[in-house]
Amino acid sequence: MSRYRKKPVEVEAFLYTGDVGEVYDRLGDKMTQPVSGKVGIVTLEGIVYASPGDYIIKGVKGEFYPCKPDIFELTYEAVKDESNEQR
Repeated sequence: MSRYRKKPVEVEAFLYTGDVGEVYDRLGDKMTQPVSGKVGIVTLEGIVYASPGDYIIKGVKGEFYPCKPDIFELTYEAVKDESNEQR
């Protein structure tokens, strides 16, 4: 099997804390009705649910998708702007 490296791409993301209103403010119609504290996100592959503690990422095509915190922390790092502060 061939090996591949992920291209360095900056994405926008936020931590879902359980505040459904915040998710709706950011995703609008890309969010479905919450179920038991989970929010449904309309992704390119269909509806995927995010639990509190998951990150919600905006992809390179403007799509949204959830990511478990352990995977997010292994895959992404904060981007610092020119003044060396996190964005």
